[in-house]
Amino acid sequence: MATGNLGCVVVAVDGSEESMNGLRWALDNLRLRPAGEGADGTAQEAGALVVLHVQSPPSIAAGLNPGSVPFGGPDYIEVPAFTAAIEAHQRRITDAIMAHALQICAGKDVNVKTQVVVGDPKEMICEVATNLHADLLVMGSRAFGPIKRMFLGSVSNYCINHANCPVVVIKGSS
Repeated sequence: MATGNLGCVVVAVDGSEESMNGLRWALDNLRLRPAGEGADGTAQEAGALVVLHVQSPPSIAAGLNPGSVPFGGPDYIEVPAFTAAIEAHQRRITDAIMAHALQICAGKDVNVKTQVVVGDPKEMICEVATNLHADLLVMGSRAFGPIKRMFLGSVSNYCINHANCPVVVIKGSS
């Protein structure tokens, strides 16, 4: 599936081996547009592979925060140190995921960019692909069984149906 006219390929990574296999597949099978002159004579910049990671919103993680005080206390108590600790932990996880992804990209002659966003993964992946005018979205699939998929949903299935560009899903082993 080599092509030389891909301007932007978004590869979604979440730290799973399946997502890293998607990154490896993209690096091994896709050829991005080289820098140079376009058909209309204008300068074209080289295509880029964008490694995207979506962090869970702090509000989800902060759901573990102590809740309301019983018997007429306030409905919600914010514990700043707890929230800061969760956010710092999320940053460390994201840094490790991106470092691993960049290590996979090392040695490949590819223009790699990284992007980290916060939100619901399925929605944010589609939004970033749209905002970057991606030519292709690549992602791994954990191959959940039908019961897990029913309760957890499938990010890859959502993206197949909602992304504004073609989507390649690299299936994991079951």
